[in-house]
Amino acid sequence: MKNFLKLFAVILPLLLLTSCFDILDKVNVKADGTGEYTIILNASKSKTRLASISKMETINGKKVPKKSEIENKINEAARIFKATPGISNVKTSMDFDNYIIKLSCNFKQIENINAGLEQLKAKNILGKMIPTQIYSQSLQKKSLTRNKVNTFKADYDKMGKADREVFNDAKYTSIMQFENTVKSQTNSSYVLAPNKKAVKLEANILDLIFQKKQLQNTILFQ
Repeated sequence: MKNFLKLFAVILPLLLLTSCFDILDKVNVKADGTGEYTIILNASKSKTRLASISKMETINGKKVPKKSEIENKINEAARIFKATPGISNVKTSMDFDNYIIKLSCNFKQIENINAGLEQLKAKNILGKMIPTQIYSQSLQKKSLTRNKVNTFKADYDKMGKADREVFNDAKYTSIMQFENTVKSQTNSSYVLAPNKKAVKLEANILDLIFQKKQLQNTILFQ
């Protein structure tokens, strides 16, 4: 699939409990290439159901993770990110009353995020099918690219019915904010802000799985 269909594998158990969740993937890039990266899983729309499920041992044949297990995995991901060159100010928050999980960090260059994800994959925090080479930027060419990655459809087709239903009402939002002014972009699915310093894509995750919408985009700056 594209980018964070399943988000981090560390919070995949939560996604397997509900089909009503939102993923926000956000980058804020300054003119010198430094910036901030944030990813948020928000399952607050299903908090009542999740609160009930959290008391169970299994669901759909899968073990229900304890809050402590999820916390440990998120903290482990944060430690790995902190150790990645170019990444700093790593922060996590876990709201288990509303089921909102957030990870953010600063980067010296956006490719540092790719390297951090590679480290998560090497430590088996990310699944093998999760893409990691997501962003690339050229200050000289005044461009930033959200790279094309392989579709997740083949893996989706192999899932059981209960697992596939997880994605029925799931939403994904990508926001990219810039200090520089956008001159053009290659993917019209991204809405350009009136000030021309941000682009936004909103999609149903199933539309990304079936490639009705694409995440790849090359942005040129003035």
